[in-house]
Amino acid sequence: MSSASADPRGLDLERLRGHLGAARPGLASGPLRGRLIEGGRSNLTYEITDGTARWVVRRPPLGHVLATAHDMRREHRVISALHGTAVPVPGTVLLCEDESVLGAPFYVMEYVDGVPYRTAGELAALGPERTRRAVLGLVDTLVDLHAVDPEAVGLGDFGRPEGFLDRQVRRWGKQLAASRGRDLAGIDELHGALGRALPCSPAPTVVHGDFRLDNVLIGGPDDTIRAVLDWEMSTLGDPLTDLGLLVMYSSDLGLTESPVSTTSGAPGHPQPAELIERYAARSGRDTGSIAWYTAFAWFKLAVILEGIHYRYTLGQTVGAGFDRIGELVPVFIEHGLTTLQDFRKG
Repeated sequence: MSSASADPRGLDLERLRGHLGAARPGLASGPLRGRLIEGGRSNLTYEITDGTARWVVRRPPLGHVLATAHDMRREHRVISALHGTAVPVPGTVLLCEDESVLGAPFYVMEYVDGVPYRTAGELAALGPERTRRAVLGLVDTLVDLHAVDPEAVGLGDFGRPEGFLDRQVRRWGKQLAASRGRDLAGIDELHGALGRALPCSPAPTVVHGDFRLDNVLIGGPDDTIRAVLDWEMSTLGDPLTDLGLLVMYSSDLGLTESPVSTTSGAPGHPQPAELIERYAARSGRDTGSIAWYTAFAWFKLAVILEGIHYRYTLGQTVGAGFDRIGELVPVFIEHGLTTLQDFRKG
C-alpha cells in the first residue's frame, strides 16, 4: 500500500476523503492510503484504506472516453441490484457523479478478499482438484446470474434484448472498421457468416458481458466465487453470449507464452464440453447453438486485439507484450472460422 501522501494516478486521496466525510460521515476514520489494482483492461480500480477498513474505488480510465463505454452509474446500478441475490457481488458504498472530486464519476464498494486467477500458471498452483472445483463454480455462478429475474431486482429496463445478437454483430463490425490498419485474411468472412447465421435467442437475462475467471475473486477453504467484478459491459440480452465467451477462454489457444492467456492449460481444468453440459443441465437452456456463440466470442476478441495492435502501431500503447498482440489476431480469426464451421455442420 502506498503512503498517505503518494496519490496513485487518477485518485486524489484528500479530495476523496473529503467527499466520503460529507457523503458518509464516520466512514473513514483517518487519512487514506491507496494503490492501483493492476490487471484491469479499461476502468481503473483502486484499493483504499484508512488503516482500519478497506474499500475499492472504480473510475473510468484517464483521458477522453465515450460516455457509454465506462458508465459508473451503470456498474453501480447492476451491482447494487444483484446484492442479496445468489450472485456474489461487493456491497456498494456510494456513487459520485460530481467530476470535480476525482475528475470523473466514480463509485466506492466494499473490499472483498479473494484472488483473480489470470493465467493457467497461476491456476495450476491450486492443484487439479481445487482448479476443477473453482472452474465448475464459475459455471454455477453464471447459471445463478442468468436465473435472476431482472424485473424483480429493478433491472427490467437495463437493456434492449430484442435484436440483441444482430446489434452485437454490427457493433463489433464497426469496431473492426475503426481500427483496421492492415489486411486480415478471413475476418470479413467470419463477420459476414456470423451475421447470416444468427441463432434464435432464449429468453433474455442479465448478462455480464465479460464473464471469465479473472473477473471473479476466488477464496475461502472451498475455493468459492467470492465476488463477480467488472460489470461495465453488462446489459439485458442473450445469456448464451456469456457462456460462449467462457467457453472461448476455456479453450486451448495452442500458443506458448502468449500475452493473451486462457486458463485451459492448468491441470484439472474441465474441458469446454463439460462446462457446456453443466450449464445446460443446471440452467435448463438449450445449448445446441453454442458453437455460434463461441465463434462470435473469437471474433470479438480478434477485433479487440486488432484495436490494441492498431494503437501499438501508432505509438499509443505503453508496456510489455503489445508488440506480440498483432500476431495473435489471425489465430483468433482461424479459431472463429473453424468453430463456425462446426455450428454449420450441426
